[in-house]
Amino acid sequence: MPYPTRPVTLAVVGAGNRGQAYADWTLQHPEAARVVAVAEPDPARRERFAASHGLGPDATAADWRELFDRPRVADAVIIATQDRLHTEPAVAFARAGYDVLLEKPLAPTLDECEQVAEAARAGGGIVAACHVLLYTPHTAALREVLASGRIGEIASIQHLEPVGYWHQAHSFVRGNWRRRDESAFMLLAKSCHDIDWLQHIVGRPIRRVSSFGGRFHFGPEHAPVGAAERCVDCRLQDSCEYSAVHIYGDRLAAGDDGWPVSVVVDPATPASLAEALRTGPYGRCVYHCDNDVVDHQVVSLEFDGGASGVFTMTGFTEYAYRQTRIFGTHGELTTDGRFIDIVEFAGDRRERVDVEAAGDATAGGGHGGGDEGLMAAFSHAVATRDTSGLYSGIEASLASHRAVFAAERARLESAVIGL
Repeated sequence: MPYPTRPVTLAVVGAGNRGQAYADWTLQHPEAARVVAVAEPDPARRERFAASHGLGPDATAADWRELFDRPRVADAVIIATQDRLHTEPAVAFARAGYDVLLEKPLAPTLDECEQVAEAARAGGGIVAACHVLLYTPHTAALREVLASGRIGEIASIQHLEPVGYWHQAHSFVRGNWRRRDESAFMLLAKSCHDIDWLQHIVGRPIRRVSSFGGRFHFGPEHAPVGAAERCVDCRLQDSCEYSAVHIYGDRLAAGDDGWPVSVVVDPATPASLAEALRTGPYGRCVYHCDNDVVDHQVVSLEFDGGASGVFTMTGFTEYAYRQTRIFGTHGELTTDGRFIDIVEFAGDRRERVDVEAAGDATAGGGHGGGDEGLMAAFSHAVATRDTSGLYSGIEASLASHRAVFAAERARLESAVIGL
C-alpha cells in the first residue's frame, strides 16, 4: 500500500494494551505513521510508552484534555481508553476535525454512540472504529470467494465466537469487562466485532433481532465444595481449570509476560505476580466475583432482503478462531479462520483455500493480522483521504452498534426487535 513521503502523525489517548498494540505498529512501519504524543494517566505506563516512541515531556500528558487544549498535535488521534471513557474524547476530537480511530465499542450507550457519529459529521474528519476482524487476510479471502459468485447469494449464515474458558475468566469474570455498570454488556464489549463482521460479510443491514443467554456458570451457586475466595489459598487450584495460579503463573514460568499477564501486573516477576493474585482482582475465585455479564448468548438475525443469521458467543470453549458456515443458493462454505472449505452444488465441486494467518487469534497475537490491517488502512486513509479500504467507518459501525443494542434489549425483554 503506497504512502506519501510524509508519514501521518498520531496522538494516542490511552496507552494500555490496545493503545500500545496500535502504536507499536508504527515502529515497524515508520514510512506510514509515527506517534508524536500520548495521554495516559498511569505515570509508569506513560513513561514506558514515551520511551518506546521517543517522546519528550512536552509530548506527553496525564489527561487527554491537556493534548486537546494545545494547538493541533497530530493528524489523527487513536482513542483506546476504557469503554466508558470513550465518548468525551471521541466527541471532542472528532468535532474539532481530527481524524479519529476509536477502539470498540464506540461508546457504552446508544445515545453516546449517536453523539460520536454526530460529532464526526460535524467535524468532517475520518472517524473509524477498531473492528479489526474486517481487516484480516482471512476476511479478505472470504470476501473474494463470495464476490466470485461460487456459492450464489447468501441465504443464511452461522457464526460462532469461541471466547475461550480462560479468556472468559480473565476479562469477563475477574477483569475490567465483568460488570455492565463498569464497562458494558457482553455483546457490546466483546461481540460487537462479530455483529459488525456479519453485517459486512452479508453486505446488507440487519433489520430484526432476537436473543437468548445469561450468566450460566460463573456464580457462587456453582462453586465447588471447598473452593476458597482466592486461588492462592485454594486447595483445588491444581484441579480447577479457572485457577489464576495456573492461568497466569504457568505463562510467566514459560517466559510469557505479555497479555494477559501484563494486565494483572506490569512488569511481571514471580514475586509481583504472586502479590497481585493475593491482593488484586485477578486472583479471585471465578465463583466469588462480582460479575454480572453473560457467559453465553445466541442472537438471531434477519438481514434486509430476507437472509437469516445466527450468532453464538460462549465462554465454554478453547481459545480459538471464529468458526463460520455460509449457506448460499449455489453452494456453501465453512471457515475456521485458517481454511475456507467451499462446496459448489453443481458437479459437487470442492476446494480448500489455505489462508495464511498473521499471528494468532488473540489480542496479543494481533487478532490474526487484523490489528496490522486496520492500522495500514487507517494510516492510508488519513494520508490520502481515500477511505475505500477503511471498512469500519462511523456510519457502518453505528449501524452494527444499533443492532447490538437491539439484540441486548431483545434478550432482556424476550422480544423480537426491529431496527
